[in-house]
Amino acid sequence: MDNNPYNTDLDRNPANHQPLTPLTFLERAASVFPDHTAMVHGPLRRSYAEFYARSRQLASALAQQGIGRGDTVSALLANTPAMLECHYGVPMCGGVLHSVNTRLDAAVIAFQLDHARSKIVIVDSEFMPLMQEALALAQVSPLVIQYDDAEYQGARAASDAQDYDAFVATGDADFGWLMPEDEWDAISINYTSGTTGDPKGVVSHHRGAYLLAQGNALTTSMAKHAVYLWTLPMFHCNGWCFPWTLSAIIGTHVCLRQVRAAPIWDALADEGVTHLCGAPIVMSLMISAPADEKRTLERTVQFFTAAAPPPEKLLADMRTAGFDVTHLYGLTETYGPSVVNDWHQGWSDLPAAEQAALKSRQGVRYLPLEGLDVMDPETMQPVPRDGKTMGEVMFRGNVVMKGYFRNPKATEEAFAGGWFHSGDLGVRYPDGYIQLKDRSKDVIISGGENISSIEVEEALYRHPAVGIVAVVAMPHEKWGETPCAFVELVAGQDVDADALRAWCKERLAPYKVPGKIVFAAIPRTSTGKIQKFVLRDQAREIAAGVGALTSA
Repeated sequence: MDNNPYNTDLDRNPANHQPLTPLTFLERAASVFPDHTAMVHGPLRRSYAEFYARSRQLASALAQQGIGRGDTVSALLANTPAMLECHYGVPMCGGVLHSVNTRLDAAVIAFQLDHARSKIVIVDSEFMPLMQEALALAQVSPLVIQYDDAEYQGARAASDAQDYDAFVATGDADFGWLMPEDEWDAISINYTSGTTGDPKGVVSHHRGAYLLAQGNALTTSMAKHAVYLWTLPMFHCNGWCFPWTLSAIIGTHVCLRQVRAAPIWDALADEGVTHLCGAPIVMSLMISAPADEKRTLERTVQFFTAAAPPPEKLLADMRTAGFDVTHLYGLTETYGPSVVNDWHQGWSDLPAAEQAALKSRQGVRYLPLEGLDVMDPETMQPVPRDGKTMGEVMFRGNVVMKGYFRNPKATEEAFAGGWFHSGDLGVRYPDGYIQLKDRSKDVIISGGENISSIEVEEALYRHPAVGIVAVVAMPHEKWGETPCAFVELVAGQDVDADALRAWCKERLAPYKVPGKIVFAAIPRTSTGKIQKFVLRDQAREIAAGVGALTSA
């Protein structure tokens, strides 16, 4: 019995308690600012009234096809208006949105469609051949709807799929869309990379999406009517929840079908972009663009990056070009970034090298994240805040996933001890800021000593000729493992392996210096993350004497 007098006869009821959902952001935006531009895509301009109406039509059309609460709708789309509409229309009929990485192969997509039990797939015409190949391998037989983007200039494959715009037109623009019955209801499912076995389906709920979307606005200092450029794939963690954030602040989405330097610079200048997100590779693409493609910006643009810390020179170049770069960190399981390197004003007065070191830290928790710590996974106790003792980064709070779909064992392991185990290894400083040192699977154990691949990478990044670097373990007969560095040089720069090893010897303990340096193109995912599992395979081949790459 509850003896709290403030609870007696004061129960929740429809007047004072509603499930949290980011879908209400769009409804409010359309009612308060119906004529404000919600999205830009080439010559297309759509207002919030149109955005809301089309999302309701999509929800209605899906409902007419039997999609209801808990049904999965998959989307294989580029950063287009259709993808934005799916982020609202699918959950508006109770469905769960499955955003598919457009760079995956057909077999992986087939696995995801089967595992998610997809009932409808919405496919960009560019990716229709890939989807057709995947469906030939899949067990499910979903209804296929094709989105024909006017900005796509390539060939169209023959398909009997229903046209997306015609499908939307069958829906009711006044459709009475569904609120979630419970804010714990699923809003989306996103699959992990699956580099160690089958991909896991990360299930997000309406409450977490609502909170992280608002947390984005607070963290990025997004003012009302901000203009956001879509360089980050919307399929990646639902675009870090920014499809919902922009409706909360009545901002404008500037869609970008392909991440290319010229259209990025044109959008920045012509559309008045205030914010964008992306991996360091996007920054490198922008900075290395020919002079005739770059544009002068009238305002400082906020750029948010999450992958590996950007090299000091890249940060300096971005600052000169008119960007303020902020480092974020998170995982699919935390709705995307939920940790931010919150910058202190006094840090801007420090020497550039010290600022770069501070910017390389992942930072502190977002406002909607209740717990963030670096802990010993065996004892579940926090490690000392000394910036040296490594532990596992762990999360706790409302912006942590529901769990892994149809995978109770993995869910139980991930939540052991009442915290979400990220698998990332890091340290915590006296001021509470965390810094990643490695993935648990990326630690190199040489002669019994743990080597942080990130530490070796940071040393190499300081060399002016090094553009991109990734360090992985290479098998070694005596030491078990030694570091192997894969290096992409800056255009026009030249350096040999001996010079890079000498550089490392001045900055690292001898056992941390790469035993092998390979000059080669470094494989990345569509979101810019380096595919270390590919490099580990290559390192094993080189160690076995079968590698064909240029190395020393």
